[in-house]
Amino acid sequence: MRQATLLALSFGLLMASIAGARTPASVNDAAVIDGMARHLSEYRFFVLPQTQVPARGVHPYTLNTPLWSDGADKLRFIYLPEGTQLAADGQGLLQFPVGAAIIKTFAFGEGADRRLIETRVLLHRADGWTALPYRWNAEQTEATLALAGGRIDLVTPAGEAISYAIPNKNQCKSCHGKDGEVIPIGPKARNLSAEWLDDMGRKGWLAGDTSGGDRLPDWRTHASGPATPLARAYLDVNCAHCHQPGGGASNSGLDLRWEQSDAQAIGIMKRPVAAGRGAGGYDFSVLPGQPDKSILLYRMNSAEPGVAMPELGKASVDREGGAVVRRWILEMTPK
Repeated sequence: MRQATLLALSFGLLMASIAGARTPASVNDAAVIDGMARHLSEYRFFVLPQTQVPARGVHPYTLNTPLWSDGADKLRFIYLPEGTQLAADGQGLLQFPVGAAIIKTFAFGEGADRRLIETRVLLHRADGWTALPYRWNAEQTEATLALAGGRIDLVTPAGEAISYAIPNKNQCKSCHGKDGEVIPIGPKARNLSAEWLDDMGRKGWLAGDTSGGDRLPDWRTHASGPATPLARAYLDVNCAHCHQPGGGASNSGLDLRWEQSDAQAIGIMKRPVAAGRGAGGYDFSVLPGQPDKSILLYRMNSAEPGVAMPELGKASVDREGGAVVRRWILEMTPK
């Protein structure tokens, strides 16, 4: 995934050079801090929107364990206004100054077949974070605000034909909501490489302490690495934004955050709050040694509405993620 990101950025630089484009003098701060720009280009985050080559003050980043979204490749960026910094306190979520933005573009395909699908922006304003989705046009020249979301028929890297869902503005809140407020999910110090954090610190874009605690593992080791940290990281990134105190699914009693150490809180021998078809007739979220009788894996392995988890951002099943969670459950001592 990181290699794909670098290739995309290199391709973008070439395209920008051919077009004779120049890096904008600055990002459009007025658009970041107020209103809802109709087009992605209005923010001036990139040399040209389709290049995904960052403008000044826009920093690409990758995650150790990324969120899975039907196998999409993702290009991730942080924008920081001139003279501001990220603030770190240990391994948790980085703190962003007002006027900052987080930008994530979803793409499918490689090379000439590569297709930008949507770009989601989180804009940090004086009254909190605003989440907005932008849909790319067929010509791949611009992305337009899609407050109502949308559907796009495509084929995933696994070869499955799906109806890909671009979330509407309210659905953005359902995943990014905690205690009634919109917050970022991904850029936690524990899920960013030490090299990236050190580089940002050396360049004056990051202040504070990022030591202490454990870092999430590199997902590229998922096929052979230790099952427990990989499974816990996967659940933290893909599920814990809802399954935590204050999250959208806090009433389930599941707390799937990386830092949670209570066995029942992460589902082990935990009975569901409300049994229904989503439980698949099983009794426990996680039944040690028996993945095929565990509700958590049953729901992960389903794409059926009303059963599938996560409920949003998924039209197919993540076989790699499911395999890691299966290994984790299998390695537990049966009760």
